[in-house]
Amino acid sequence: MLKVNVSNDTAQVDPLGSAERARSNFVRDMVQRRHDSTLALTAWSTPIPRRIVQFWNNLDRLPEDVKACMDSWKQLEQIGFEIEVFDEGAARTFIRNRLGARHESAFDKCYHPSMMSDYFRYSYVLVEGGFYIDADDVYHGTPIEQFFADGRLKLQPFCYDISTSRMVEPPLFTEPGANQPGWIFYFNTTPLIASPNHPIVERALLNATQSLEANLASGLPEVQATTGPGNLTRSVFEVLNEGCSPDALMVVHDWELTSTSQWPLSYRNDSRNWRLSNQQAYRASLPDTL
Repeated sequence: MLKVNVSNDTAQVDPLGSAERARSNFVRDMVQRRHDSTLALTAWSTPIPRRIVQFWNNLDRLPEDVKACMDSWKQLEQIGFEIEVFDEGAARTFIRNRLGARHESAFDKCYHPSMMSDYFRYSYVLVEGGFYIDADDVYHGTPIEQFFADGRLKLQPFCYDISTSRMVEPPLFTEPGANQPGWIFYFNTTPLIASPNHPIVERALLNATQSLEANLASGLPEVQATTGPGNLTRSVFEVLNEGCSPDALMVVHDWELTSTSQWPLSYRNDSRNWRLSNQQAYRASLPDTL
């Protein structure tokens, strides 16, 4: 529903509801502030396990172009990083054994592999800590040790321009004061880097679980809001507004120097792409995903 805000006798159409706009403005303020508190490093002094975690729901049907993206991270094994790759069965077993029947049931309600990957990353990072990265992200070989030095949650900011239907480039939207009426600021779910038991990751898992448990008369839930960036952004907003220090979160302004999501890839043109399967019964007629 379009919202109309009236200011100085000028009507401005806002495509977001008031709650969504409040979250976007909150994220913008976080993204554009440029200082790190020394208290953050003290409060979040527990280092993150040097572990890279990935997911593809059916590793027997892993596309070669996606495998190349995943393999780009293997060079980190040479400097002491561990890499763990999960498929749907291994992810379900981990969730069952470490979090219990309720969370396993919620995982089973994830109707698309992208939702499974979202739900699994919250589950894994909450319990074990580590560095979750999507299977279609390519590592550029730059140093990453700085992301493991303290236990803060590290997230990549995104900004989408409704007026152009395009993503805004980070050097533009991260600049202090940058804003346009149609911009939506939010946090991506990849990478997800944190020490175990981080409160924002805990809330993201709780919110996703409750959303999956809800009985929706209108049909299948929307992917982004249920498990994806919408859920994570909402969780950041809630936890920080409830009194958790903003220093619990480190915004990675230049993540594209470390890694980028690869385009195009073979799976993006069929039902394995969540954008083409959103709120639809998933039919894995082709090799499965992410």
